[in-house]
Amino acid sequence: MNDTPRIPLLGYTDRLSGRPGDEIEFKVSSTSPNSYQACLVRIICADPNPEGPGIIEELIDSSFDGSYPSRIQDFQAGSYARISVGKKSSINSSFTVMATVWPTLPGQGEQAVISQWQGDATQGCGYCLMLDGKGRPAFEVGMKDGLSSRVCCDVPVHVREWGLIWASVDVDAGMISVGHAPRGKDRQRQQKSLHVGRDYHLAETADIVIAARNAQSRTAHYNGKIENPSIYQATFDDAIVAQAMQSAKDLWARWDFSRAMETLQIEDVGPNGLDGELVNLPARAMTGSRWTGEEMCWKHAPDQYAAIHFHEDDIYDFEWETDFSFPIPENLPSGIYAARITCEGYEDTMPFFVCPSKGRQTAKLCVLVSTYTYTIYGNHGRPDFDDSWKARFKAWNAYPWNPAEYPEYGLSTYNFHKDGSGICHASHKRPLFTLRPGYVTYGYGESSGLRHFQADSHLITWLEAKGIAYDIVTDQELNDEGAEALAGYTAVTTGSHPEYHTTKTLDALQTYRDTGGKFLYLGGNGFYWRIAEHKNVKGAIEIRRAEAGIRAWAAEPGEYFNAFDGTYGGLWRRNGRPPQSLAGVGFSSQGQFEGSYYRVKSPWPDCTSWLLKGIGDELLGNFGLSGGGAAGFELDRADIHLGSPENIQIIASSENHSDAFILVPEERLTHLVTLPGEPEADLIRADMVYFDVPGGGAVFSTGSITFCGSLPSNNFDNNISQLLLNVLNHFGATT
Repeated sequence: MNDTPRIPLLGYTDRLSGRPGDEIEFKVSSTSPNSYQACLVRIICADPNPEGPGIIEELIDSSFDGSYPSRIQDFQAGSYARISVGKKSSINSSFTVMATVWPTLPGQGEQAVISQWQGDATQGCGYCLMLDGKGRPAFEVGMKDGLSSRVCCDVPVHVREWGLIWASVDVDAGMISVGHAPRGKDRQRQQKSLHVGRDYHLAETADIVIAARNAQSRTAHYNGKIENPSIYQATFDDAIVAQAMQSAKDLWARWDFSRAMETLQIEDVGPNGLDGELVNLPARAMTGSRWTGEEMCWKHAPDQYAAIHFHEDDIYDFEWETDFSFPIPENLPSGIYAARITCEGYEDTMPFFVCPSKGRQTAKLCVLVSTYTYTIYGNHGRPDFDDSWKARFKAWNAYPWNPAEYPEYGLSTYNFHKDGSGICHASHKRPLFTLRPGYVTYGYGESSGLRHFQADSHLITWLEAKGIAYDIVTDQELNDEGAEALAGYTAVTTGSHPEYHTTKTLDALQTYRDTGGKFLYLGGNGFYWRIAEHKNVKGAIEIRRAEAGIRAWAAEPGEYFNAFDGTYGGLWRRNGRPPQSLAGVGFSSQGQFEGSYYRVKSPWPDCTSWLLKGIGDELLGNFGLSGGGAAGFELDRADIHLGSPENIQIIASSENHSDAFILVPEERLTHLVTLPGEPEADLIRADMVYFDVPGGGAVFSTGSITFCGSLPSNNFDNNISQLLLNVLNHFGATT
């Protein structure tokens, strides 16, 4: 984004969590000519609904309190590869550039495939093999007068079809040529040439860029897959160009994208060793032109996955400079904090999560904050967003910006790229509107309409209201430190939606539970999708939406394995770790953002003598700030066949859900038959369960994403509040 950002004041942090001694950096862009103010707040409740507790924050003295000069920090979306050349490896004779391409948006603006260009698109020097504005292969060279010459094919490339494109400079003949050899049957091969003489001007030492014109202006981004981009110190005609690509003769550079797949490096297998780097995380481990469909794992046949999918809207890191930083003090209590910035009536809030010092617990209860899920959903531009919602946002003084209206700030993995492919990478290194106090996800219905960070604050404000001490640990510490991050805590609880997990986070929770830990799962649709963290790129997360599951988009055939670590993506259930095996319940059905209630089982299960102490109600949670009920939106149920233990006790199950609720795809075999063999209506429910684990551990699960929204009702005096208090008392986590 080269022009001034439309939002006047925004910022983000370099990390989402830390322990005392760690430093949080804050990056801010302000369009004002005046300075902005910064202060530290502690966040208790992030729900702007006036029918609830409202937004609750505490002002905390900090080392960064004060005034800072405003400056505009720009950002630029679009992925590409950059190769530094230098004088020692410049081409000084006739040459040919070529690549196998699978374009996804031909005809929608100029799109560079291989370029070595210095200057802008109208004046400069160098060469650029591209698709022109009509989707035709084109080749442009800079001339000594500062202008350029271009030759184009007559026929455009075909969308989502593989083809070889090439271009050459013939020094002796003073000719430039461009050609295209589609792979599809009955597709027209073509080659066009243009005499330009010898007055062309090549940028011999400029960076070579793949999928954009150059690394400075970052224009003419390519959309689609590219495979085996190559440069030869020779010219070829149409008849032999495909054979030449398979030869090492006259090879100057060839970037083999099947190598170093788990990195940001691209390796040159030519004689000059011109390795390059990827910018803005294009998608790797993509099926290439040689994929046969007989192998689904790129590790087993890397040559069939020698393609990278570039997008003009890829974004990983805005790369803003740091305005101020905050070394977390030793005496700062664990909790949710934020840097609040204000300027001329605008404000933004940048949350971060403070954990206690490593190996030191300051409470018996640990709240596991789902920062991976927050990031995966970061800037989710909802397809059902409606302008009418904004009246509620304004009346509540809610967070004013919404990604559905500002997609240029980067969308979430629940959205699509401009070319229709699913967004498979997520990062917090950009302003995330959805991670802000007061952000409202749904503007319809009678409830607060909150999810994720804001919905989880219902639990935090309940703990504060009840005077129950707690520590914060996030997914990041759990992934990095394993079960040690939870060691010493009497009980560990999730929030409303711990959906996304790595192998390490699941292993840590399993170990904690199986070695005597008391585990509370207070949400729905948890432990559902498998994700991978990049080994070398901080904050980068990958999701492959493979077969089955309620999916925002579907991965292309053969692209189910993560590039970051080579593991099979998709549902944890498909990876042999269904949520029932950890929490006793797993995702079963979903509806609109509305809630119902639980009905206690009759006769009451054995555990209810203590669990329902002080509760005489048969119906639990027929109220709440999330959907109007404690059992709603996304519902989990117990299933022995999927890993629920035989000693599980179903305390209560939800009922009376509207017709908007449907089974998730993995629960259905045909339009008549469900996987468990039960009627569909019986599977649309949330099960509240309890079970003991050998070794002294125990699990309490609610199976509903809206459960925590009922905690604040009636000034925290209600049967859901009493129920959770009974569980924590029984686990010994409140004293």
